[in-house]
Amino acid sequence: MRNSRITGVGHYVPERIVTNFDLEKLMDTNDDWIQERTGIKERRFFEPGKDTNANMAARAAKMALERANLKPKDIDFIVYATISADYMFPGSGVLMQREMGMETIGALDIRNACSGFIYGLSVADQFVKTGMYNNILVIGSEIQSSGLDLTTKGRNVSVIFGDGAGAVVLQPETSSDKGILSTHLHADGNFAEELCVIEPSTSRRSERMPKELFESNDIYGHMNGNLVFKHAIVRFSEVIKEALQSNNLNIEDIDLLIPHQANLRISGYLEQKLGLQGKVYNNIMRYGNTTAASIPIAMSEAWQDGLIKDNNLICLAAFGSGFTWASSLIRW
Repeated sequence: MRNSRITGVGHYVPERIVTNFDLEKLMDTNDDWIQERTGIKERRFFEPGKDTNANMAARAAKMALERANLKPKDIDFIVYATISADYMFPGSGVLMQREMGMETIGALDIRNACSGFIYGLSVADQFVKTGMYNNILVIGSEIQSSGLDLTTKGRNVSVIFGDGAGAVVLQPETSSDKGILSTHLHADGNFAEELCVIEPSTSRRSERMPKELFESNDIYGHMNGNLVFKHAIVRFSEVIKEALQSNNLNIEDIDLLIPHQANLRISGYLEQKLGLQGKVYNNIMRYGNTTAASIPIAMSEAWQDGLIKDNNLICLAAFGSGFTWASSLIRW
């Protein structure tokens, strides 16, 4: 069975920069408070009429295709991770397909939140390994800013998130020791309501969106921050070690860890606990938490900055809503 490898990476972030000082004008917060708790200095917000979830993904995909020396017509399949699709239905995968002029290839949407990109990468990897498809676009794209409560009441969640898109191209690899070595996926639905947006719901009443719904806090994200943090640092460590053990490798073999950009404190904890000093890539300071887009954006930036080189061992890891968590080990 053949391997799959990433041959192109790309990203797009909206032009609008929203700093912590901008948020001070909207809610009772300040730059020191936000940086101390999250490490974030600024994030990007989409511009209505210019950016959509799908066209941000298309811009990231075009960059990835160019770096892979491919054209849109070469792509066989799309795997699209997002929890902020342009429409309730259909998913944004088909909208990006239309943007790219990709005719009738399949498009699969995945909604595993912060772990969505690695889940998508795992699905695409299996398609390539079995020979069903050769050239697959894996996307992570999010517009979170339009769903935030930008008031003091919502500040604990709203200061964290930003918008953006990332993409990778997956192709077959004949060498058994290169490409995606393994992926590892986990979930625990017992904690589903600890990090969630509850409304609008299909099952809580006979009418999906009554007028009074929009006065409810349930339309905004809820996060039990302390609980999420405690679970994240445990699950991140577990799933990274699982990937290494599955491939008979050790922590010191990792050249670069690219974690989901959830919180700079989590990344710092992992760096110290696992002994990965100087080997953890972070860009949350500039973009905030872009959910499914955070890992491919970070991977694209790390690659263009020369931090990812041929034969490097790259570890991807994520934790988020669900709870879900995942990792992937890649020999570049």
